[in-house]
Amino acid sequence: MKMSDESTLRFYNIFGKLALATANVDISSDFKLVKELLSEIAPMFRLSKIEAHVYRSPADELSGNGETVICFNKGIDGKAVHNIRLVTKLMSITSMTVFMNENEAPLSDDELEKVDLTARTVLAFISRSKFQDIAEELAFYDDDGFRNIRSFFNYLAWKGQPGDLNNMSSVNYNIRHFSLVNEELGRKAGDTVLREHYETISRMIGENGIIARLGGDAFVCICDRLILPELLRYLTEANVPYDKDGGMISLTSCAGVFNIPDGYVVRTPNDIMGKIMRAYNVARNGGHTNIVFFDEKMISERDYAKRIQQHFTKALRNNEFQVFYQPKVNIKGEMCGAEALCRWFRNGEIVQPVKFIPVLEETSDICKLDFYMLEQVCSHIRKWIDEGREVVRVSVNLSRNHMMDVNLLDSIMEIIERYKIPHEYIEIELTETNTDVEFKDLQRIVGGLQKERIYTSVDDFGMGYSSLNLIRDIPWNVIKVDRCFLPCGEENEDSTCNIMFKHVVSMAKEMGLECIVEGVETHAQLEVLRENDCELAQGNLFDKPMPVEEFEKRLDMKLYAI
Repeated sequence: MKMSDESTLRFYNIFGKLALATANVDISSDFKLVKELLSEIAPMFRLSKIEAHVYRSPADELSGNGETVICFNKGIDGKAVHNIRLVTKLMSITSMTVFMNENEAPLSDDELEKVDLTARTVLAFISRSKFQDIAEELAFYDDDGFRNIRSFFNYLAWKGQPGDLNNMSSVNYNIRHFSLVNEELGRKAGDTVLREHYETISRMIGENGIIARLGGDAFVCICDRLILPELLRYLTEANVPYDKDGGMISLTSCAGVFNIPDGYVVRTPNDIMGKIMRAYNVARNGGHTNIVFFDEKMISERDYAKRIQQHFTKALRNNEFQVFYQPKVNIKGEMCGAEALCRWFRNGEIVQPVKFIPVLEETSDICKLDFYMLEQVCSHIRKWIDEGREVVRVSVNLSRNHMMDVNLLDSIMEIIERYKIPHEYIEIELTETNTDVEFKDLQRIVGGLQKERIYTSVDDFGMGYSSLNLIRDIPWNVIKVDRCFLPCGEENEDSTCNIMFKHVVSMAKEMGLECIVEGVETHAQLEVLRENDCELAQGNLFDKPMPVEEFEKRLDMKLYAI
């Protein structure tokens, strides 16, 4: 059917208005007009419905997981008579289908050409609009639908004038031990918990602020200072649902907080990020509190950390790090082992471990230091064997930063074998305070070391989040009980401290584990060990950590007068 000149003129008149309406990509304000114009054009060609489909990806198109946009609907069933499909640079897909009642005369070539022109114009409008939405979503949201760091930086960019951030606070936080949530409840429940946690804080903040995910279980937010106490209470302990049946799990977080001063101007987004991340690192590593507020002193501490990291490589090359040994003694007064401890001598002064170990643990430098210490210990043991000394087992600390290294076991054994050290003289100590490391990594390393007859010990037992899980699931040889469990010797026999200590020692012995107590400083504490049948101790009552020359003299003496 060929359109009359009058109908053609009318079509192009309406189509011109349609072209103008679709020139703007603001679909929210102009789509109503587009639909009105389509309702005038569609009857010219006997159409019953025009609908568009928007898909974020080809996979969504195959599964039918997309958005349907009804452009015109006469309410009469019909069959598809024309289809158009567009693929954007982001691989999002928009398609349009035109329907016609089966009783109507089919479209002529001339009519089909005009229908195609109309459909393509409208589809291009929808595609541009949705392309903008999808591009924004990809730029400012992660794959799980959480606002991302770009979204946070974009928010700060809009707050560029003095006073824009008055009475606001910024927080960087990380949910503690979240890997255990996924391990115990499953990934699906873990995703539910993470989403609930995020949405709850988002509701607290409201429109006057933002929350964004840095990755995993780490988040950053800006909020009105009036709601900060409520937010921090929630971060300190939150009961979060993980299923529809009312199951709840308790979460705690480590957080760094910066109360933004009035009149503060954000010169670069990293300005605020640097402050809250520094405060967060103090909260994570400090061990005293989970919430830390930024202060200017942290800037000097950060600069100090940078200097430590800058000097480290040269210091390692110059052998500025020395091994000190602290004996391990049984309750009869016999030396039965030692722990190798690191001391840094720089420019004639000693740098205390508390000043450099936490700094090195922020990078892979701690791993280099650990291997250096192991090599020094092996060289000393080789020397003692060659000199005919009676050697004791020496424990060497290993940072948890090693755990993701698939070649760790080979690296350890290469050093031990290079010095031809009998394996029974080496013990590897691993601290349990960082429980976010997957158990399977610890199991792999501890199991591998034991196959090589290398002793393994869990340090600071009782200080971690899941101590019992660690000794249940991993085949340690030795438990080092933290000094916080050791009674002072003056408490009642039925005091909590005495009861806990007695059962920890008893449990270790029944499991066939060696049990050594750290921090023994008084004869009264030593008597507590004897009363509880704990045979091994380490502490200043016997000896402080000493340089290798002094330790060699102790090694020859062996006995302590106690």
